[in-house]
Amino acid sequence: MLEFLHRTFLGNTIESLCWFVGIILLGLLFKKLLSKLLALFVFRFFKKYSQGVGYNKLFLLLKKPLEIFILLITLYFAFDRLHFPEEWNIVAIEHFGLRLILSKLFQIFIVGSITWILLRVVDFFGVVFKQRALLTASKTDDQIVPFVKDAIKVFITIFSFFFILGTIFDLNIASLVAGLGIGGLAVALAAKESLENLFGSFTIFLDKPFVIGDLIRVGTVEGTVEKIGFRSTRIRTAEKSYVTVPNKKMVDSDLDNLSLRLQRRARFDIGLTYETTAPQFKSIIKDIQNTLENHPSILKGDMQVKLHDFGDSAINIMIYYFVDTLEYEVYLAVREEINYKIIEIVANNGSSFAYPTTSVWVKKDDKLI
Repeated sequence: MLEFLHRTFLGNTIESLCWFVGIILLGLLFKKLLSKLLALFVFRFFKKYSQGVGYNKLFLLLKKPLEIFILLITLYFAFDRLHFPEEWNIVAIEHFGLRLILSKLFQIFIVGSITWILLRVVDFFGVVFKQRALLTASKTDDQIVPFVKDAIKVFITIFSFFFILGTIFDLNIASLVAGLGIGGLAVALAAKESLENLFGSFTIFLDKPFVIGDLIRVGTVEGTVEKIGFRSTRIRTAEKSYVTVPNKKMVDSDLDNLSLRLQRRARFDIGLTYETTAPQFKSIIKDIQNTLENHPSILKGDMQVKLHDFGDSAINIMIYYFVDTLEYEVYLAVREEINYKIIEIVANNGSSFAYPTTSVWVKKDDKLI
């Protein structure tokens, strides 16, 4: 048996190959268990800061990056049991060649997986602080939490990038930053739009024209603000679509914060037939006016019911009033109730609604027929 294990294949003994296969199989079999244990360790370390957000949430966030990290460590120990065959004539790791390339790639993947884990931990704390923010009456903290979370994630990513350049590729970071300063103008011009969106986000945070949860209208987009990020603001429309608007446009365009309205306005015309008499019009207008004045949800003193203009096929009455609510569903219910009352009033006064018609008069023997 020992003789068999000491036989060589591709420059490695059978024993080394068995260790290689065994370590990889163990890593694949136990990576989920190990990821759970590592996630539990991380959770216990941060438990006192979690504020009710459980281990399951953290595990769901860390599961994939931890499994990748464990798989990389498994590959390291597995390949450490093997040697390149001498007949391949592969140069030492100190010189440029396959060994050096594989080593650098492995280090990059390790740093990348650790960065991924840190980003997921930041996401976990983002969930924690978001729940805390929901418990407060102010909406400012609802807006700050995702912004700060994204800022920390950007910082971690940039730090990891420079760490790879400085540690793995042995570059002088100070010289690199100085070199970037020389080409800073070109970079700024290339990233002009991104910088404008970034400054737009700062303007939104400082000036606060809206906060998360506000109903706004900007350009042709109307909906509820769900997230304010570095580059863009995300809006959920009434059609449940998710619209992303660059922050530069949010700052430069005319923005109507509908949530800051004190009431909702209703303004429309109704057209009655030309057969309707003047007394009927006066009675209809008076009845509609009384209906609006007696409705508990309509503001008194800021309403108009007037004979407005003469159309091609109807005489129009303008109706204008404010509903004392910010809730769209309540506004629609009140407007529907008023519309039903108007239909009853028009019918009770012996009139009817007009629709587009054309009368043709033919002249025969100097008489109109």
